[in-house]
Amino acid sequence: MDGARVDAYLDRIGVPRPAAADLAALRALQRAHLATVPFENLSVQLGEPIVLEPAALVAKVVDRRRGGFCYELNGAFAALLTALGYDVTLHSCRVWTGRRFGVPLDHMAVRVRLPDAPYLVDVGFGKFAHHPLRLDVTDPQPDPGGVYEVLPDGPDLAVRGDGGWEYLLDQRPYELLDFEPLCWWHRTSPASHFTRKLTCSILAGDGRFTVSGRTLITTTGAGRTERVLDDAEFLAVYRDTFGITLDAVPAAAGKD
Repeated sequence: MDGARVDAYLDRIGVPRPAAADLAALRALQRAHLATVPFENLSVQLGEPIVLEPAALVAKVVDRRRGGFCYELNGAFAALLTALGYDVTLHSCRVWTGRRFGVPLDHMAVRVRLPDAPYLVDVGFGKFAHHPLRLDVTDPQPDPGGVYEVLPDGPDLAVRGDGGWEYLLDQRPYELLDFEPLCWWHRTSPASHFTRKLTCSILAGDGRFTVSGRTLITTTGAGRTERVLDDAEFLAVYRDTFGITLDAVPAAAGKD
């Protein structure tokens, strides 16, 4: 990424160019990304190609004003962080299924190594930590998104939040192309939850806005509400809350 692309990306998430590639800037960048770039699977549902190359991922976020799922969001954010001078590597994660940790490469997360410690950065997991998590401590780490722990599990690191286990992080670095087979599976398999239902979610203050199918789920510190959207409301929420303008309600949203 050249300077112009970096500036365009920073403008997209509403953050000025940081003076230094330090922890304070990393925290601000992560929080801003979560609040401006939605986690969404429109490309999967609409049959759009997903190209796991940094330039294509950045173009989707910056030029098309879209979001994506883990490989796209963390891939694009990793490109930005690298261009800003951070020491960045990509890592395979095995997501907790409720009974066990799933298959390798099922999720992609970012590790940023700073002079004081390595940090986990993840802008592509939906509801998760708002700020970087240290990977070299086992103490509970309070975060606006909850309290998280990073615990050794053999050669890997198990990440746990308020709701239980999140995923198992492989500490070996990977390349973007390593995630292509699982990305293909997630966007094509009938067994993938990304092909089963349209979803879009974004951080908002102390809560989150999520549209699952036709249902708007609003979560705040005061609780959770749900409301089924009609066509006009659906298009308005995607436009005004997620910044995505649609010509019509996708068939994958279902009927109200």
